[in-house]
Amino acid sequence: MADEARDKPLWSVQDQIAAYLRDRILDGEIPPDGQLPSSRELLAQFGAAAQTIKNAMTTLEREGLIYTRRGAGIFARPHRQRTMTPAEYKNPPADGGKYQWIAAAERKGMSGRSELLDVEEARPPHLVREAFGLGDEDKAILRRQVMYLDEEPCELVEVYFPLELAAGTPIAENRRIKGGAGRVLADAGLPPVRCVDKVAARWPTPRQQEALRMPTKLPVLRQFRVTYSVDDRPIQAEFMIKAGHLYELEYEF
Repeated sequence: MADEARDKPLWSVQDQIAAYLRDRILDGEIPPDGQLPSSRELLAQFGAAAQTIKNAMTTLEREGLIYTRRGAGIFARPHRQRTMTPAEYKNPPADGGKYQWIAAAERKGMSGRSELLDVEEARPPHLVREAFGLGDEDKAILRRQVMYLDEEPCELVEVYFPLELAAGTPIAENRRIKGGAGRVLADAGLPPVRCVDKVAARWPTPRQQEALRMPTKLPVLRQFRVTYSVDDRPIQAEFMIKAGHLYELEYEF
């Protein structure tokens, strides 16, 4: 019985077709306004029924990747996946102005903004407690916000700060901070010196799925970043949950 379960395909044929075409569109093999393979070609490749192929196309349509031209076929839309460079965004803006990722988006012709959801004193998850050296019952300040590109939610950000650094400062107040929380820490003599990122693909939690308005069954990129200041002191730890259909990350070494 265990062998049968192990040999059973994890993905339906519908999911396989959608994944195959999604990769080709996002990688540019099918360019904007380029025609997708016909149902006959997909039938020959995947052995799929016509309804299964139709269901796969519905998935891609919901993701904004394709459109139908009556009597001509199905074509690729210009995809919305943006290349972001996280290594460039660790420092707070020098003039206390816009977040660097927003300024970078505007240089690419997009509009960016953030929406603060809540600020609270909370018991952080294991990875944050480990980064800060906290006990199981210790708390930290949590700031949670959603980032938007062209008015579409693209990233849910949950940032934790050690209580001894954030309590009694604007970081602990339920309001936006000009220049961001990093500016408050930098002004207190704790500028960011280095960051450590861990990036993993995950299925979204219900909260993440709702905040990012995920259109279909898609993974998210979970970027966990710990920022260190002088004397290698951890000053913040954050989860950046990025919509997989809107984001790709680029790192230069």
